[in-house]
Amino acid sequence: MDQDMKAGANDLRYNPGRDSTSMQKKDTRKTRLSLKQINELRKSSEQHILEQEKELEFVEQMYKTPAAPPA
Repeated sequence: MDQDMKAGANDLRYNPGRDSTSMQKKDTRKTRLSLKQINELRKSSEQHILEQEKELEFVEQMYKTPAAPPA
């Protein structure tokens, strides 16, 4: 993992400190997502996809067959 991924992950990942939507037992109404919450979910999803792509590139590089030496 490189520093760019760590910096991006800190900004876009779920942060329980920012979560003000904890449900109480007495809450019976259906919650509605705000645009801010939807945007955070989208960013988190996009970050997860980027991490998977970088991990796949790393694994492909690690396990690819070595090039044949010139004869």
